[in-house]
Amino acid sequence: MSTNIKQQNYQVTTADRANLLQHKSVVLWFTGLSGSGKSTLANAVEAKLATAGKLTYTLDGDNVRFGLNKDLSFTIEDRTENIRRISEVATLISNAGPIVLTAFISPLMKDRQQARDSIGTDKFIEVYIDCPIEECEKRDVKGLYQKARKGLIREFTGISSPYEAPLHPEIVVNTATMSLEDCVEKVITYLSPRINLD
Repeated sequence: MSTNIKQQNYQVTTADRANLLQHKSVVLWFTGLSGSGKSTLANAVEAKLATAGKLTYTLDGDNVRFGLNKDLSFTIEDRTENIRRISEVATLISNAGPIVLTAFISPLMKDRQQARDSIGTDKFIEVYIDCPIEECEKRDVKGLYQKARKGLIREFTGISSPYEAPLHPEIVVNTATMSLEDCVEKVITYLSPRINLD
C-alpha cells in the first residue's frame, strides 16, 4: 500500500444513509457448491426485500466474472483474489446503504473470514446453502460436473478442488429438503429484526 494516501472522512455517514432509507445495511453472503441454489435463493430473497420497499443489490459469481474479475481464473490463488475484490465491492455498496446479497461458491474458510473481517462482523451474515453434491449434479444445467468428472474442467469445486463448509454460519438452508419459499422465509426471519424490516 502506498504511503502517499490518506483516509478521507465523509460528512454523510452510513448511519445517515440508513436513516434516509429506513433500514440498516447488511451483506448476505450466500456460499455453497455449484448448483446448490445460491443465485436462485439470493434472487428470491432480493425480490422479497424489494417488495417490502428495501433497497438492495446482488453480486453474482458468474456476472462479476464478465467484468470486474474477468482477468481471474479458477485457481485457488485467483479464487482468493476474486473473493477479496468482491468483499471490497460489497463493503462499498453496503456503506452506501443498500442490503447487499452475494452469491459465490467462495470455497475456502479463510477467504470467507477475510470477507467477514473486511465487511465487518456486525454486517456480515453467512448463509450456507447445504446441498449434497449428488443433488447439485442432478441440477447441473450447464453440464459442469460432467465435464469436471471427465477431466475437461480443472480445479472444479467439489470434484478436483476443495469446498470447506462453514463451521458457524448465521443461517443454514438445505435446498435438497426445503422448498425455495421455506428457504426465503428462513433468511427473512433471521434478517427482519436486524435491518428494521417491519
